[in-house]
Amino acid sequence: MKNWLYIWFLTFVFWGCGRDVKSVVTLDKTPDIWPDYKDVTVPYEIAPMNFDFTGGEYHYVKLKIKGSVSGEMETSGKKIDLDIDSWHTLTAENKGGSLEFYLSAVRDGVQYDYLPFKMYVSEYPLDEYGLTYRLIAPGYVSYGKMGIYCRNLSNFQETAIFENSAVYGICLNCHTPNKTDPKEFVFHVRGHEYGGTVIQHGGRHKIYNTNTSKTLGAAVYPYWHKDGRFLAFSTNKTFQVFHTANPKRIEVFDKNSDLQIYDAEKEEFVLSDGIKNDSLMETFPVFSSDGNDLIFCQTDLLTPPYFLEDIKYTIMKAAFDGKTGKVSEKKDTLIFHKGKSAIFPRPSYDGKYLMYTVCDYGTFPIWHKEADLYLYNFADSTARALTEINSDDSDSFHNWSGNSKWFVFTSRRIDGLFTRLYIASIGEDGKCTKPFLLPQKKPLEYYNSLFMSYNTPDFTKTEVDVSKISLRNEINATDERANIGVRE
Repeated sequence: MKNWLYIWFLTFVFWGCGRDVKSVVTLDKTPDIWPDYKDVTVPYEIAPMNFDFTGGEYHYVKLKIKGSVSGEMETSGKKIDLDIDSWHTLTAENKGGSLEFYLSAVRDGVQYDYLPFKMYVSEYPLDEYGLTYRLIAPGYVSYGKMGIYCRNLSNFQETAIFENSAVYGICLNCHTPNKTDPKEFVFHVRGHEYGGTVIQHGGRHKIYNTNTSKTLGAAVYPYWHKDGRFLAFSTNKTFQVFHTANPKRIEVFDKNSDLQIYDAEKEEFVLSDGIKNDSLMETFPVFSSDGNDLIFCQTDLLTPPYFLEDIKYTIMKAAFDGKTGKVSEKKDTLIFHKGKSAIFPRPSYDGKYLMYTVCDYGTFPIWHKEADLYLYNFADSTARALTEINSDDSDSFHNWSGNSKWFVFTSRRIDGLFTRLYIASIGEDGKCTKPFLLPQKKPLEYYNSLFMSYNTPDFTKTEVDVSKISLRNEINATDERANIGVRE
């Protein structure tokens, strides 16, 4: 007992000495912090933007945050751990304004005061509960634990929608709500024994066998029509190869692909000649925000001998009939980048923009360092690289918030190995704010210990209401898969 009292006494003495400020030094620079949250723009509903001071050894830090409109808050300690309620009060009071961060680091009785830096609080609300995403190890041949998760963006709570540990050997992917509303929700379960597509529609969910005699295989890459009756799917014959002398580790590509429309009311695929062409490959279908067009990627069918560098996609559009589910045979080129591949189109829900990824070639750009985000403006038919967003590493999969003021995307910009999530806002002028890394309670500790990649993120208006127990039982009941009809 005496030994423990002695240790406690020494700890108290040394901590007290560290906090005893004897002099103050004012530095002519802002502090080094991680993540780099300087000059980012955030929604007022966001979780506390905790960060780590990385400017050298210190006993503790002191932080004061002042609002440009009103209010302030303070914290101190070994870590920046902002009180959630105080943070939300401060951000709400300063919508359309800014927050100024005054940080001091104390070491050996000296307090080092840094120049303040700012964060901006957007006038645009987020209007979303949070994000859904898959977490998966960045492996190449096999996978272990993975799951689809939901993160509350106003705090740090993460919950599992479903994990593959519930059913042995399955893969989970391509989860998609209808305009961020998970009342209509779809995701795929892959596996030789337990495969199926879970479609939540009309207040119930059902597991379907989407492999039919009239299509190439099981459906992938879903996207909801705004009215909720139809879903666009692609069917892909996908392969992967490994480079032996190339900085790109792996190449994932299609040897064939088609599109089909799923009619949720009639539980059948609707096939159209314009998007089921034996000489072309179509993939990544989405509906325009008004529902009148189907937008998708297209390239020539691969015929041997071929080189992966020859695979380059163009973004097309064709009229869609919201009564029959048919797609017009007349197709128009929407976006073409000479010598490049344009993929992953995602329209903003307000009808203004189409965000997409451009890379040198191929269909799967997560290992392509040159992959960048682009923005197409429907008003004047112009496209530009999002230079204010892009990095020197892969920036790829992206989705919009329901109000089209925010977007989330994946990037490998931190280490080139793991994909992380970034959020940014877009203004009335089409310019994007500096993206910020998804906030965590202890960011350095969290991201340094997370050996999983974020994948296919999307916003969600509410928590995803799916019973894990019933879903597990239904996935296990492989003889009860519902078959899908085909209408040509």
